[in-house]
Amino acid sequence: MVKILVVEDEYDIRELLQNYLENEGYQVVTASDGEQAIEVFRSSHVDLILLDILLPRLNGYEVCKAIREESDIPIIMLTALDSEEDQLKGFDLRIDDYIPKPFSMPVLLRKIGAILRRTMGDSISGRITYKALTLDLEGYKVYISGQIVDLTQREFDLLKVLLQNQGRVLSRQTLLNRVWSYDFYGDERIVDTHIKNLRKKLGLDYIETIRGVGYRIDYEAEK
Repeated sequence: MVKILVVEDEYDIRELLQNYLENEGYQVVTASDGEQAIEVFRSSHVDLILLDILLPRLNGYEVCKAIREESDIPIIMLTALDSEEDQLKGFDLRIDDYIPKPFSMPVLLRKIGAILRRTMGDSISGRITYKALTLDLEGYKVYISGQIVDLTQREFDLLKVLLQNQGRVLSRQTLLNRVWSYDFYGDERIVDTHIKNLRKKLGLDYIETIRGVGYRIDYEAEK
């Protein structure tokens, strides 16, 4: 199930968004200030963030900047600040969309759906397909041309994150944050070891090493 983090300090708006999204089949977690938003992001695997700007403790721009140091997760800013300067500041921080308040719920849902299709592909329906690969997200199974491949949970999660971010270079630290979360303290080169094992098991050259930066799975060419 797709999980969305709603970051909004006004209770009524936060509750409205949560109820509406849950009625549409999304799983929702919430935060009421900037510091809590970062804590929830780091402790819960979420697929998209709806982020207000005018927040206590840390504002939305500061939250976005902190998250962007760790992840390329889709972020939509929902805010009463609608000036061109505010919008440009958000896009400079690599947000995916900027929606001024008041906003239309049906339009917001369409935008969420469009961004998730772009970033997650078939994973919304419980699977990811890429060339000869198929990932069954609910069964934690990987198939190559219909033949099952035995992966560890970490290898599966690592492959899933790379496929969900096709075309993006993910640093070792980003992969540690997304796959290991707080379960690992040590040398980030453990990512290299898992990538090596993953390549060996898959027998495919889909994972590209970007020297000095990290790893990437490129966009699948149009058929």
